[in-house]
Amino acid sequence: MKTMKQLITTILFIYVIINNFHAQSTWDITANNINPNQYFGVTVANGMVGLVSDPVPMHIKDVVLNGVFDRYQRGRVSNILKSFNALNLDIIANGTFLNGQNIQNYTQTLDMQHAVFRTTFETDDIKVEHEMLALRHLPYTAMVNVKVSAKKNTAIEFINNLEAPNHLADVRNYYSEIDRPHVHIPLLTSVAKSPSGAVTVASSNSYIFQEAHGQEPHLIHEDWDFNRHLVKFKKKIKSGQTYEFSMVGSACTSVDFTDPQNEAERLSIYAKLEGKDRLMQRHKAAWNDLWKSDIVIEGDDKAQRDMRFMIYHLYSFAREGTSLSLSPMGLSGLGYNGHVFWDTELWMYPPLLVLQPDIARSLLDYRFERLEAAKQNAFSHGYKGAMFPWESADDGTEQTPVWALTGPFQHHITGCIAWSFWKYYQVTGDKVWLKEKGWPVIEAAADFWTSRVERNGEGQYDIKNVIGANEFEENIDNNAFTNGMAITTLNYATEAAQVLGYTADPDWAHVAKNIPLLQFADGTTRENATYNGAEIKQADVNLLAHPLEIITDKEQIKKDLAYYEPRMSPDGPAMGTSVLATLHAQLGNTEKAYDLFKFSYETHGVPPFGVLSEVSGGRGVAPFFATGAGGTLQSVLFGFGGLDITNEGLVRGQQQLPKQWKSLTITF
Repeated sequence: MKTMKQLITTILFIYVIINNFHAQSTWDITANNINPNQYFGVTVANGMVGLVSDPVPMHIKDVVLNGVFDRYQRGRVSNILKSFNALNLDIIANGTFLNGQNIQNYTQTLDMQHAVFRTTFETDDIKVEHEMLALRHLPYTAMVNVKVSAKKNTAIEFINNLEAPNHLADVRNYYSEIDRPHVHIPLLTSVAKSPSGAVTVASSNSYIFQEAHGQEPHLIHEDWDFNRHLVKFKKKIKSGQTYEFSMVGSACTSVDFTDPQNEAERLSIYAKLEGKDRLMQRHKAAWNDLWKSDIVIEGDDKAQRDMRFMIYHLYSFAREGTSLSLSPMGLSGLGYNGHVFWDTELWMYPPLLVLQPDIARSLLDYRFERLEAAKQNAFSHGYKGAMFPWESADDGTEQTPVWALTGPFQHHITGCIAWSFWKYYQVTGDKVWLKEKGWPVIEAAADFWTSRVERNGEGQYDIKNVIGANEFEENIDNNAFTNGMAITTLNYATEAAQVLGYTADPDWAHVAKNIPLLQFADGTTRENATYNGAEIKQADVNLLAHPLEIITDKEQIKKDLAYYEPRMSPDGPAMGTSVLATLHAQLGNTEKAYDLFKFSYETHGVPPFGVLSEVSGGRGVAPFFATGAGGTLQSVLFGFGGLDITNEGLVRGQQQLPKQWKSLTITF
């Protein structure tokens, strides 16, 4: 049951009750001119399994599993695991093997409303419609729907390949058929070990045919290479007729199941016997429920579509009730090894906290369950409390490659995590959660900072030898954002103790008052003790105004913006610009804010769908850069939208809309 505060907040923000979604044009992302050499795939995912599209029609580039890691490839550290590609399909029509070179009218479309990826193409003989989706209600299962319409009498052979990525070892392939009086169940299954052998990976698929039992096509199983086997069948379709079937596939590992092979087969059997219609209905119902929380922009269809593209990816990459978090690239690939950074708490988490607090809670559960590892990390470095790793994977230990100095020195992440825990309490008012999960993390983070500072006199409780948000400056002292986050953590810990009726450690408030925020002679906030105006990777000082709200004086915010905005590197990540957009919107500089808002993502879109790269022009780690999406969404929610998270909950200030927008509505 919602508290009175939640009910009031909900009523406050739902200015317009939306019974029907906007025009379909703001829900679809379509690629018509598909160039395999300039192709960055779009992902359909359900928070557990991510399917990345491929330029080859009806193929999947990668299948990425959330929360499953092993040590291989980059940096001698853990990497998120790719699983078997179980749902690839090939077609031979009247003796011609179809590919991207001998088909016409080839389009790929992402339907964001229903999280369905559609491919259509045709030849002189047939038209093919193909749908791919990661079922939202079945976290380990995906489905493909196929419809072939014949222009001429056509003999077709359908070939379903199940293939292991190269890094999987000891691949075992199986094919079986289960017969019942009312149903025939074929199962194409593969099992393998992760590169180190620590994880067992299994995938199994089956088929949903339209024909009555006993009239299904005859299936032929073939073993090919050690890492690949297939099932194929033939159909003859008369001119003017259509033929339809579906495939369902499940991916399981020993991370979640003691017997992943049997579980993958059971889940695929379950999906097969549910049938296509029921699977589609439940999948769409789940997404309809998610989209009750939306950002609706009137008067700017492109911005509307773009914001939904970002929301869609955040919803796809995370899932409620999982205790799993978000990597910068979500489930779109292996970028940054799939590790969890500050990107989660400071950039992606706030939009989810506003729109989907249950999903946001899962991200916090991920950190809570790794608190003991963070305490061990603090102990190893000579500190008290908890020191969360810069890069986290499965067990919460430090997973930053040793050549990157961010692992030992980018300590502000501990503050970011404590900050996010307090924000959840502010939005939900859940004191039981605060006591059981929020308090242990916030308390441990506060203890870390009191042991981390060097007490050099009043106003000089220095935090030395760190890397801040601007990673161009390494091993510096009294970094603005790090110090600001330490102050914020200590103050939140004192507040949390008061809420719970505990006695706050008086040292928390004492230390917070004595951590310095440096300034230049003209009063501009200085990024660190030795900073002298060099180009910066991304916003650092400006984060003190948003989201930390340590600096609230408008003239100070303007002064800091004027100084640091022109020093932003063109090679910096997307979220650096979005925080500037947020601040300009809050100051009422709406047109300036709008220009920065557009720049924060439009220069980062890559073909053919416009998925976001980390750095403008498609440079940096491959898409989808969910961190950048989180930052841009914040500029809408907390900038133009006027939202703020306070001790009174989620509150609405004055909207500051650009002239291109007629209205902005936030629903949840």
